[in-house]
Amino acid sequence: MTLPAQNLLAEEASPYLHQHSDNPVHWRGWSPAALAEARELGRPILLSIGYAACHWCHVMAHESFENDAVAAVMNRLFINIKVDREERPDIDQIYMAALHAMGEQGGWPLTMFLTPEGKPFWGGTYFPREARYGRPGFIQVMEAVDKAWREKQESLGKSADGLTSHVEARLAGSHGKAVLDRDTLSDLAGRIDGMIDRDLGGLRGAPKFPNAPFMQTLWLSWLRDGVASHRDAVLLSLEKMLAGGIYDHIGGGLSRYSTDAEWLVPHFEKMLYDNAQLLRMCNWAFAATGNNLFRIRIEETAAWLLREMLVDGGGFAASLDADSDGEEGLFYTWNRDEVEAVLGDDSALFFKYFGLASPHGWEGKPIIRQTAGQQKQSIVDQALFLPLKQKLLAARERRVRPGRDGKALTDWNGLMIAALADAGRALQRPDWIEAAARAFAHIVEASHDGRLPHSMLGARKLFPALSSDYAAMTNAAIALFEATGETAYVDRARHFIGQLDHWHQDGNKTGYYLTASDSADVPIRIRGDVDEAIPSASAQIIEALVRLALVTGDFDMEQKAWTTAEHAMGRAAQQAYGQAGIVNACALALEPLKLVLIDNLESPSLVPVANRNPDPRRVDIVVAVGTEANRPSLPGGVVPPTDKQGAWLCTGQVCLPVVTDADELGKLLRRGTGT
Repeated sequence: MTLPAQNLLAEEASPYLHQHSDNPVHWRGWSPAALAEARELGRPILLSIGYAACHWCHVMAHESFENDAVAAVMNRLFINIKVDREERPDIDQIYMAALHAMGEQGGWPLTMFLTPEGKPFWGGTYFPREARYGRPGFIQVMEAVDKAWREKQESLGKSADGLTSHVEARLAGSHGKAVLDRDTLSDLAGRIDGMIDRDLGGLRGAPKFPNAPFMQTLWLSWLRDGVASHRDAVLLSLEKMLAGGIYDHIGGGLSRYSTDAEWLVPHFEKMLYDNAQLLRMCNWAFAATGNNLFRIRIEETAAWLLREMLVDGGGFAASLDADSDGEEGLFYTWNRDEVEAVLGDDSALFFKYFGLASPHGWEGKPIIRQTAGQQKQSIVDQALFLPLKQKLLAARERRVRPGRDGKALTDWNGLMIAALADAGRALQRPDWIEAAARAFAHIVEASHDGRLPHSMLGARKLFPALSSDYAAMTNAAIALFEATGETAYVDRARHFIGQLDHWHQDGNKTGYYLTASDSADVPIRIRGDVDEAIPSASAQIIEALVRLALVTGDFDMEQKAWTTAEHAMGRAAQQAYGQAGIVNACALALEPLKLVLIDNLESPSLVPVANRNPDPRRVDIVVAVGTEANRPSLPGGVVPPTDKQGAWLCTGQVCLPVVTDADELGKLLRRGTGT
């Protein structure tokens, strides 16, 4: 049945799609009905994929999708489908892979032209309404695509079939299992190290992204093999980005990326996942160095999170836009007069610790940043200028705020819950652990028939979940178990893995698909092997299985983790740079660390040492002295005595002798297992 000839986005559950609900374009959401309409009419599909915080998505919307003349051409020639890539990363990954296979650079907005069967035959990213930037105008593009479709439909159909087969082989295929060995991580870390900018941190060149999966590869290489240059590359990258304009020095939190090589001029959108990973990396860096820069940035970013990103019920919103009042970065930038109007005579003190930068090509107001010297001094003198930052923050709150994408994404929430719980343990912030627990409960309570949603906006929920949702929430559950000792979180983790097995496991039980088996609207069920700004679904699944096996001592779970890791590595071997997350997770599977702590929980001496020394390879299990029920086992089924304090650190199946002294435990954890 043909859908109404009108825009149908008002009923969708995505703020990004709502932004387009007043367009004169006859948009449809991605659905079986929209795909059936294209087949029934024999009309090609114009697929536009973006997200709420995407600057160029807004530009294309204002130029083209809000324009009656452009909309008229779109409505006449195509079935027009709009997708929020955060709601449907499976759809986004399929068609982004198709664009890459065409030899085109990726990015958003993603603009793809599909056959009525949903197979891609041509595409691009941003197209201006009129020809400029060396790009053809959008109407010109659409008319050319229409002409090609009418005149060469058969050859375009064959091309689309071939392209779809290529994408399926790349994203959904299997390459046999690989042997897990230590050299894989070492080799990848060495290659990443060769790409590091030794002066400015991050990868050489511009734009600069935080690149959390790569940074974790380097960090794991240092922890395991003692390669100090890899540790130093991560620390330099963190220090430089935390001094630059990519970090919000007034309100806390990190923007998605900087447009330059110096971390100075960001695209000002703030994403939940970037800040979850920032908390993790800074937590590890603070433990390794004692540098208070990292503690301060954790505190500032957690404050931003709880101030600006909470949604009703306790979950976390997806993102903040870059733009406010139609101008990118306007909310975050200051000229000198504005600072002086707020701070008066104290302005000179503020400018002792912060600078205003207006680099070439930046058309907005100056961007707040720090030199290395200012950053170092500000750590010592934080109490002096903190009241000044608070005044500027209060003044900034009176400005027009950037838009917020208030949907709570399950996988992104899982990442933040785990990061916040870990930081709460390390920095003795029970309020952060409580906030993480509330967010976890908010997501779990939205379940239906035991299944998680992928996204929530108020009362609207998008089912079914993706494999990444179950993996991230399993890791979140285990982090909360480590932080609270509540075994109900382990039960939740088991349930999530049960759902993952039921809806996502492949027929050979060697791995998982991103999309559930009862999702009827995907042209290809992909694996979810490729990292984006966060580790891939497959990487998160391996980590979740390994961690749950460590906590429970479940041999079958351990074997499942190993099988999944071997087959994921077999696929990852084809494209190591895009799959660092799998390499990192397989390193965890190869040498997992388990720390069992028997301690007096009224006045613990060993638990605080473990909390202060986080290690991404390690799971901590805390048991009160005198506990008889539910005692954890060491590898081999050995149950440690609980009549007195003690700590057992195990790597794989091998445990070191019990440690009872807090200082000795600290030394042990800081040197890992001595390998």
